[in-house]
Amino acid sequence: MSLVATSSSRLTSCQAPKWLVPVIGLSALILGAALSALNGFNLGLWALFTFLIFVTASPFAIGAIEGARKGKDAFARILVYGAFLLSLIPLISVLYVVIAKGVPGLSSNLLTTSMNGVTGVHDNRAATGEAPILGGIYHAIIGTLETTLLATLISVPVGLMTAIYLVEYATGGILARSITFFVDVMTGIPSIVAGLFAASFFTWAFNDPSMRMGSVAALALSVLMIPTVVRNAEEMLRIVPNELREASYALGVRKWRTITKVVIPTAISGIASGVTLAIARVIGETAPILVTAGFATSINWNAFGGWMAALPTYIYYQIMTPTSPSSAAISETRAWAAALVLIVIVMLLNLIARLVAKMFAPKTGR
Repeated sequence: MSLVATSSSRLTSCQAPKWLVPVIGLSALILGAALSALNGFNLGLWALFTFLIFVTASPFAIGAIEGARKGKDAFARILVYGAFLLSLIPLISVLYVVIAKGVPGLSSNLLTTSMNGVTGVHDNRAATGEAPILGGIYHAIIGTLETTLLATLISVPVGLMTAIYLVEYATGGILARSITFFVDVMTGIPSIVAGLFAASFFTWAFNDPSMRMGSVAALALSVLMIPTVVRNAEEMLRIVPNELREASYALGVRKWRTITKVVIPTAISGIASGVTLAIARVIGETAPILVTAGFATSINWNAFGGWMAALPTYIYYQIMTPTSPSSAAISETRAWAAALVLIVIVMLLNLIARLVAKMFAPKTGR
């Protein structure tokens, strides 16, 4: 009994008590609030002072009890946790602001009607409470979905086949190096340049300076999507074990069938995530859509003819050119509601991509 007790005491004698870190954290909160209140309380300064006190005092106290190595480990661990919390602040802030300002503007009228026929007179009456807020984003939702779908249909096959060539067929020759170089260059292209390229290309091809339509916007967005799809798909294909390919070849399966039946299904989860990232990258672009698709107040179901609205351009026009300058708050309410809907669409696309990846992922069980 004495030997067991002695061994247990030796194992725990140089360990910091479990209550030490919470006590230091509480003390840091109190001292941080006191320091922030010296020149008028400020939430940002309170958080800063609290973090500095905690990140200094905790490793010092742990190091004094458990040794310098444990103190350094605690310091690094606290910095990692702090960086994680710091990265969450912008996300939480954006979501809070968009939800707080967007939810009051949501209504069945907003989601099922367009801005066709809505004038400043209607907004002035809505501002005084004489009438409900008229005008919606239905036409912008349709335009966003059409242009994004077309851009995805263009980008995914091109990007995926390019990645397959670079991983499965390229031997490091000049063609592969050129493709890699141009993909890297396209990754940094400003979105407005992509829009100008698509507009000038269609203007030159059809000899029509007024070429503004959803398909032109889709081409501009595909220029931005393709590099993301190529890079992500390339990385996902490279991490597929070569043993799987060799086993397929050993069974006499041809290379193209190995790629379609073994390699791509194995990497489909990461490829789907990459496609989702590419869609999220372009679905909120405003400048290329303004240049290529223009803006409309009514629904346009034909992406190959006529101007077309999208949620980003809708938000831009509602903020920059309110329907009624004297009742700009009404247009601002519509803009925040449209921003919330845009975020919800991106989230739904993310969920759909995860479901697709789960459906097509290789089965691991018997």
